[in-house]
Amino acid sequence: VQLQASGGGLVQAGDSLRLSCAASGHTLSRYVMGWFRQAPGKERKFAAAINWNGATTYYADSVKGRFTISRDNAKNTVYLQMTSLNPEDTAVYYCAKGRGMAATTRPDQYVYWGQGTLVTVSS
Repeated sequence: VQLQASGGGLVQAGDSLRLSCAASGHTLSRYVMGWFRQAPGKERKFAAAINWNGATTYYADSVKGRFTISRDNAKNTVYLQMTSLNPEDTAVYYCAKGRGMAATTRPDQYVYWGQGTLVTVSS
């Protein structure tokens, strides 16, 4: 399984970005997908997750109300729509494929990780 994250870049505070995570080599449609992020000098943290059919989503408190995770199983792709970005959102964003169908915030429940895409938010 290869996960290719894209859509990162340099934006200003208040802007929006949409990240994409495209999979190859394996279907994502029966698995939970998540987005994690790692700020400079900090540990990787959970941001958002979506269950296999999109019916259930979880968000970290820090992004709730601003970020939206979604998926298009026909395209084997997961998205993270980010709005009202602020400098604290600056991080490398990683998408990950989980072990099962149910949404989870636990990093140990994700088995495949993309290479990450950098989001930089200037003030």
